[in-house]
Amino acid sequence: MARFERVHLKPEEWHRVLVTFDDRIVFQTPAWLAFLAETQGAEPVLAELKDGKGSLGYLSGMILKKMGLRIFGSPFPGWSTPYMGFNLRPGVPRRVAVEALSDFAFKQLGCAHVELVDSHLTVDDIAGLGFTYKLNPTLEVDLTVPEETMFNNLTKSCRWTVRKAEKNGVKIDEATDVEFSEEVAAQLAEVFSKHGLALHFGAERVRALIKHLQPAGEMLMLRARDPQGRCIATGIYPGIHHTGYYLIGASWREHQKLYPNELMLWTAMLHWKRRGARVFNMVGNMEFKQKFGGRETSVPQISKSKNAFIGFLRQKAPALKKATMRWAYRLKGGSKQKADGEYVEIPTKKNSEESGN
Repeated sequence: MARFERVHLKPEEWHRVLVTFDDRIVFQTPAWLAFLAETQGAEPVLAELKDGKGSLGYLSGMILKKMGLRIFGSPFPGWSTPYMGFNLRPGVPRRVAVEALSDFAFKQLGCAHVELVDSHLTVDDIAGLGFTYKLNPTLEVDLTVPEETMFNNLTKSCRWTVRKAEKNGVKIDEATDVEFSEEVAAQLAEVFSKHGLALHFGAERVRALIKHLQPAGEMLMLRARDPQGRCIATGIYPGIHHTGYYLIGASWREHQKLYPNELMLWTAMLHWKRRGARVFNMVGNMEFKQKFGGRETSVPQISKSKNAFIGFLRQKAPALKKATMRWAYRLKGGSKQKADGEYVEIPTKKNSEESGN
């Protein structure tokens, strides 16, 4: 039977291993693990999956502490990280890795709870293994088709807004400066305030993203400017290898009539296409994202606890987090307006979107 064994690899060693796997994604890279370690105060974990015949693959994740309990996340909610999970050799079923996960998390790492979201995992892979799950829907845009086909796959209204933004004189620049973090945070603050929520993704976290991801070339940062040169929208889109991702999009409400968000996201999709990516993952299926011609899919977010009481606490955590964010906002003197989004970190908007996962 296959089992995980923890390995301690230096960042450069993990990079050399990771690039040998075709299923690698940006959220498993040394740069991303360093970002999580800094912003979450969590301990990076790498483990090799082995059986009697040799190495089958790897698992990446982090150990964090909540209420005195050790938790293994790959990833965990609130990390601005939609996926992590396994890297497996061709022909190795993901079910084999899932079967080995509980023993590794509970016995070897001494954790009380484990959560994992692997972008290649299916419900069949976890059937009968004692995990609870919920499906995380998303939209994936095919970047392998010609650019003209990609544009024609946008909805009619989306094609209009992209062209209208260009006619309005909106310019999209690639950002490389640290000051970009302040602009993102300020625009996100307006978004969260509008929905009656306390901001949890500030300039400090964006600076950490820039610090770790930009030198590795694993993140695209875009700034939309109006004809006067003012920054009116910002976006962050990480990626490597086959896949680019939508991570953050924000804009000033008063300038949304110029449609910077649509043009900015279209620019990001073209960037990753030209970098050789095959897919652009929207990380969600909100109304705004549905306009860009993606195929809806979903993967299970799986979890297991050592006992039922811990599982109960984790089940109630999302509702508690929502309530806490709303009360934190109100205590700061905010309005009592309710959030109208799918999840507090990704508010829904009809004609444009601002989000911070």
